[in-house]
Amino acid sequence: MHTRRRGSSDSDKPAADEPPEWSDVDEDAIEERVVELAEQGHSPSEIGLKLRDEGVQGTPIPDVSLATGKKVTEILEENEAEPDLPEDLRNLLERAVRLRDHMDENPGDYQNKRALQNTQSKIRRLIDYYRGDEVDEDFTYSYDNAVEALGLE
Repeated sequence: MHTRRRGSSDSDKPAADEPPEWSDVDEDAIEERVVELAEQGHSPSEIGLKLRDEGVQGTPIPDVSLATGKKVTEILEENEAEPDLPEDLRNLLERAVRLRDHMDENPGDYQNKRALQNTQSKIRRLIDYYRGDEVDEDFTYSYDNAVEALGLE
């Protein structure tokens, strides 16, 4: 979006429509573990990584949606454990706060000034996308609002 490069191609996951035989954990156990990890403060992507690496009851879960038929965010919504902000917006807000703090200490750093401007543009675009559903209608981006939304006060 804010670069002259074309972007790099992602590696594709293998085409599979059912979980592997060695990963035969009950759907309810997976959902319980997802909710438990969310209550510990993990984001949906961190939950997926933990299930892949640590698993449930010692058995790794390579793909939650294949094992349960639902995405991690859908499981969290059903159990009312979803985060207050969408993960992509939260990550951008954290980045903007970090960059702003850096710019306060280093006012001559023009490269990061541009990075902050690009990040703020992405945040405004995402807020428009999420407005009304995931984000309040009257939410507008500012440094103070970002700090408050992240709970960094």
